[in-house]
Amino acid sequence: MATTTTESVTTADRRRRGGAAARLQAGKDGRTGARRKSRVDPLFLAFLLPTLVLFTLAITLPAVMGIVLSFTNSVGFGEFRFTGLTNYIAVFSDPAILQAYLFTLGFSLVTVIVVNAVAFLLAIALTSKIRGKIALRAVFVLPMVISGIVIAYVFSFLFANSLPALATTLGFAPLEQSILANPDLAWIAIVVVTAWQAIPSTLLIYIAGVLSIPGEVYEAAALDGASSWRQLVSITAPLTAGYILINLVIGFKNFLNSYDIIVGLTDGGPGTSTTSVAMSIFKGFNGGDYAYQMANATIFFVIAVVIAVIQLRATRGKAAL
Repeated sequence: MATTTTESVTTADRRRRGGAAARLQAGKDGRTGARRKSRVDPLFLAFLLPTLVLFTLAITLPAVMGIVLSFTNSVGFGEFRFTGLTNYIAVFSDPAILQAYLFTLGFSLVTVIVVNAVAFLLAIALTSKIRGKIALRAVFVLPMVISGIVIAYVFSFLFANSLPALATTLGFAPLEQSILANPDLAWIAIVVVTAWQAIPSTLLIYIAGVLSIPGEVYEAAALDGASSWRQLVSITAPLTAGYILINLVIGFKNFLNSYDIIVGLTDGGPGTSTTSVAMSIFKGFNGGDYAYQMANATIFFVIAVVIAVIQLRATRGKAAL
């Protein structure tokens, strides 16, 4: 009896030791495999290196140099001396710059709302059961491939000639004069033209989002008696929230940098009522205020980053693709 008990204990002890050794070996193999997987493929680095070099030379280095020169009196070439925060203090006290910021932020906010509202509704329509929806998608995407300055000149002619002529014929006095010459209405024309060009790219993202929703979800909602409006509010909008977030962030960022359409329509006028921050920066470069406008550009960059971070934090966890 004692011998049998001793042999059982010995066998059990061997099994425990064998199990521990197996686990230890598995742990070593797992760590070795993790180290193998963590190694970066040299081919990946070979393709990445040229991109990093070009990005550094074309983007990072000029940006750093610009920030440094914003603390000087440089005119873009030749000698310069450091002036500290003089340029930044001047920017914050310049009424023209403050007006440009107010216009840019207001224009961007209104345009991003218009673009996303129209594009979302068009995406719903172009993914529904209608005839010729593929052809209609192609038609709606066309403005995206046309140059912004070309679009601006075409609409400038329409706003300056065709629209006033039509308003005169209909007896609609407010539009008998070109709205581009009206300081209070010129921004509306810029919003319309910018939205006309920006809607297609936003529309494509929304179409992808709507098509990613399983059809069974809508079928189940229809069986439960949900109306089209209810399906839109309770199914389509929540399930495309991630796409909405992408369009809001990207759209607002792009509209902050609007330049060519504004130049083609109003060139910042009448007066300075439609001068954007980007326009004031470029005009300053040509006017010899290089360091001053670099300070303006640095402030604008910081504001854009802060707005993007606020947008992402405010929607974090609420919109996941």
